[in-house]
Amino acid sequence: MSSQTSPAALVDELKSLRDRVMGISESVISTADGLLVAADTAAVHPESASALSAAMLGLGRRTAAEVGLGGLRDVVTRCNGGYVVVLAIGEQALLMILGDEGLDIAGLHREAPATIQRLGELLGMVPAVQV
Repeated sequence: MSSQTSPAALVDELKSLRDRVMGISESVISTADGLLVAADTAAVHPESASALSAAMLGLGRRTAAEVGLGGLRDVVTRCNGGYVVVLAIGEQALLMILGDEGLDIAGLHREAPATIQRLGELLGMVPAVQV
């Protein structure tokens, strides 16, 4: 990942996603090994969320490989009070989304690919898409 990445630009992207998808309350970007990169959180401890989401992603990747259904796209955990969604940003980073019970899962899945692409670009992990 690029060391030149502006944390403010990453947080702006997280806030933009929250504005576009109903029900997103908090989000965290971390490395695949659980180190915090950026967060748009109020109630959740971002360092703890980073470590736990990395574990979720690792388990999801291992499960996907074992059952032979292709590469992992996301891990969705439905809780009594809402959702935890972990999305891979390439092989080196991840995005954890916390949503309330009204989280628009379909809207999140619609918005996620472009958001993941932009975050990957900001992190220096993928080249910008040429239009």
